[in-house]
Amino acid sequence: MSFSSVLVFAFVFLAFSGCKGVRPDVRKADVLVIGGGTGAISAAIQSARSGAETILVHPYPWLGGMLTAAGVSATDGNHHLPAGLWGEFRSMLRAHYGGADSLFTGWVSNTMFEPRVGAEVWSALARREEMLTIYLEAEWKLLEKQMPWKVEVTNTNGEKKVITPKILVDGTDLGDVAAEAGARFDLGMDARAVSGESIAPEQSNDIVQDLTYVAILKDYGEGRDMTITKPSGYDPGEFTCTCKHAGCMLEDALDCEQMMTYGKLPGSKYMINWPRHGNDFGVNMVEMNQAKRDSVIAMAKAKTLRYIYFLQHELGFSHLGLADDEFPTDDLLPFYPYHREGRRIEGIVRMNLAHITEPYDDGLYRTGIAVGDYPIDHHHDEVPEAPELDFPPVPSYSVPMGCLIPAGVDGLVIADKAISVTNIVNGTTRLQPVVIQTGQAAGLMAAMASLGDVPLYQLDPRTVQQRALEYGGYLLPYVDVSPEDPHFTAIQKIGATGILRGEGVPYKWANRTYFYPDSIVNAHDLARDLDDFREDIGFEVENMFLSVAQAIDLVYTIASKQALEMDVGNAQEFVKMIQENWTNVYQLPKYEPDRYATKRELAVLLDQVCDLFQHKKVDLHGNWK
Repeated sequence: MSFSSVLVFAFVFLAFSGCKGVRPDVRKADVLVIGGGTGAISAAIQSARSGAETILVHPYPWLGGMLTAAGVSATDGNHHLPAGLWGEFRSMLRAHYGGADSLFTGWVSNTMFEPRVGAEVWSALARREEMLTIYLEAEWKLLEKQMPWKVEVTNTNGEKKVITPKILVDGTDLGDVAAEAGARFDLGMDARAVSGESIAPEQSNDIVQDLTYVAILKDYGEGRDMTITKPSGYDPGEFTCTCKHAGCMLEDALDCEQMMTYGKLPGSKYMINWPRHGNDFGVNMVEMNQAKRDSVIAMAKAKTLRYIYFLQHELGFSHLGLADDEFPTDDLLPFYPYHREGRRIEGIVRMNLAHITEPYDDGLYRTGIAVGDYPIDHHHDEVPEAPELDFPPVPSYSVPMGCLIPAGVDGLVIADKAISVTNIVNGTTRLQPVVIQTGQAAGLMAAMASLGDVPLYQLDPRTVQQRALEYGGYLLPYVDVSPEDPHFTAIQKIGATGILRGEGVPYKWANRTYFYPDSIVNAHDLARDLDDFREDIGFEVENMFLSVAQAIDLVYTIASKQALEMDVGNAQEFVKMIQENWTNVYQLPKYEPDRYATKRELAVLLDQVCDLFQHKKVDLHGNWK
């Protein structure tokens, strides 16, 4: 697919049927997604795939949000958790570049690509959806804050259209749609008493993470001088210790060549998004009007240009110039800056640090609809007054479904970084692979609510999770059970019941949770999990480990409970049925009743025979119904 095809795609979808000066058309839709964020395109694609008539109102010429239009084309995290659209997007990148190794060009990420290629991939994904209409380079105005919503959309020619969707999806970077719709939100760093996190500051403040106006440089070859005109206000002291060079006395400063390969992309290009004495820019522009926002963005862009000049003029990278084959902008810079943080909507539930570090102390893990594995990472170097926070190591985690549903506003779901989390947790849920997943979940929920004519908060979490699994999603971040595993779905579902729990392990920049599927079943742990799941199962611990025969007896006991409404016959008939299905139906290894049972085997039996995932419902707080 060529770059020109993206432009054609934009032209086709930008067309409005109305004429300037004529009363705008009114168009009904099941779901309307608004915003230029990464979560917006994910939500729109999934909503359409789910059968809902979907419209995306998008302010930029490119789809993909921070991954493409903002130039942050080095993904963080989820390298071993290719969930849903994130895995699909990555697979298409690998196909374009010739394999996974072709994307591992810099040391900050395993998946790095040219922004324009990412935009092409999102365009290709969107074009497959017949139920999806996209208005590019379009502005929105919320006319009526009620269901059905009424939203006015204006294109660059001033032509207007009014859309009346059943469900509205906020896919903006800063939570603008939700705020306009009247949703309550938090902004800035939470006070310790508010978030319940011991490492949070004692007092709240309005400090958000630094934004960055990214740039993409290209290697034009040794001997070519691509140095830009010296920017106004340039002072090399602004970037003194960006790396080891004359004048920098910091012992831990990186070598300059190493610093430059941080964001090296395919095609001999370099993503300039360097946080240490680089082009991060500290400001909270969230509540500003558009004119003030534009002024702040201009200042952030000016800092990036000063930094580029510093790299070229002071550090000797004069052969690296702004890429002329990336962004179709006059200045060759991205369409907008990279926002790490904006509003955080007050949801039906709010995810805090304890939900990551100690997931089984609370039931929210039972409602997971997305997964992440990146450590908590905040950028506050450009705001000296920001309190320093001592982030603990964390394992991988699940994002609860209720984080996407605002409290007190019907017919609205959140798709991007404005989901209901604390300021601390935003430091990991903001990363691209997680946002792709939360966007996909938002689109799925929006479609289910609109087509089923039910409020979002009344959606059954188990039904949403089942659909998410059917679209390649993860409920729990098990790193050792891949989607290619024949028992992936069964293990995900039983994991979400709390029976046969995983173990979280903090690990550098890619934290992990292990299910250990081929380990033997510890009977004491199982008794604990079953007691939490259902009090009247009556499982008694006799031995440390469970044999296959004992596992089948346990499954028979659970299956024969009246609440499951199953006719399982007598125990002898049940065992015979299990034995007959063991290999061909359950796809398990050789049937040997006297050996110890594995977690994989018990998970498959509990899922396929008892279907505990559906028979034991939960609410949005993870409580048993």
